[in-house]
Amino acid sequence: MSVHRLPTFGHPHQTLLDGVTPIQRLVRLEQSLGRAGRGIEIHVKRDDHMSLGGGGNKLRKLEFLLGQARAEGVDTVITIGGLQSNHARLTAAACARLGLACELVLTRVVPRADPDYETSGNILLSRLFDAEIHAHAGDVDALEEAWTRAEALEARGRCVLVIPTGGSTAVGCLGYARCAYEIAAQEEKLGITFDAVVTANGSGGTHAGLAAGMVALRRDPTRVRSYAVRAEEAGARLRTTELIKQTLAAMGVVGKRGAFCPLVDGGHRGPGYGIPTTSMIDAVGRVARLEGLLLDPVYSGKAMAGLLADVAAGRFDRGQRILFMATGGEPGLYAYRSLFMAAE
Repeated sequence: MSVHRLPTFGHPHQTLLDGVTPIQRLVRLEQSLGRAGRGIEIHVKRDDHMSLGGGGNKLRKLEFLLGQARAEGVDTVITIGGLQSNHARLTAAACARLGLACELVLTRVVPRADPDYETSGNILLSRLFDAEIHAHAGDVDALEEAWTRAEALEARGRCVLVIPTGGSTAVGCLGYARCAYEIAAQEEKLGITFDAVVTANGSGGTHAGLAAGMVALRRDPTRVRSYAVRAEEAGARLRTTELIKQTLAAMGVVGKRGAFCPLVDGGHRGPGYGIPTTSMIDAVGRVARLEGLLLDPVYSGKAMAGLLADVAAGRFDRGQRILFMATGGEPGLYAYRSLFMAAE
């Protein structure tokens, strides 16, 4: 199956992926659960398995966002995020490939100032991709700064696209609606159906896009569930609900099919965005030791911690098949180097 045969929902699309990302079963992780696992299968969708810019889920959103940019004659892209933003890194990489200028407005939203966090990981790679970086304090309104910068560039004759946090707009979410179609095709090829699709929820776009895709496919959108890692649970659920509605509208799907409450769990977020938890450290280490699979410390590490806790607590039925979205972000591990060295 080729990604070129998946729907674009009538929107401009710029191919950034090499093809369909694989699905793998985590057998050793399942075995480590022992009797508590109750025959539950854990599979992983390897959205870290992309060649451009180190890979990650944001590339799916950028296929539509930069498709729109190219259709509109944009020559400069500005986006925002935290200092160690995966989205910023991949936006810089995609712009490098497409010959677009890229500027990043980054804020210190995580209370860290050590050299690993300030200079390594995603920020190092963003600089290598030739992005112009504007770093600010954590209480600065990054989006307002981005628009101010865009106005200044447009006054000089530049054509600018501003992308908000995580690329989580209705257009960006089309990338994960498209991914839902990809998963459906893989289910058919594998001869199985996943009872749950699990992801981290940062800016809400991955969950929203997957759920919207399920609605369009006339499948149960509550199969998709997420673990909030940025906003608290209520805020994450509200944001995801609104994004689902907007994405369905962008897809041309109307009516009551979009009326449902997305399943968002805020119990594994910890003290805040980017702040480590003991369960995240354990989950990242466990999956690395058993499967040779790297999860990032901000998103998929906390989501995996939530998934393992829910399996152990019996919140999934016996023998269910779970698909975990490995959304990338491994460069962030280097920014948290001292944390994982201390955990050895």
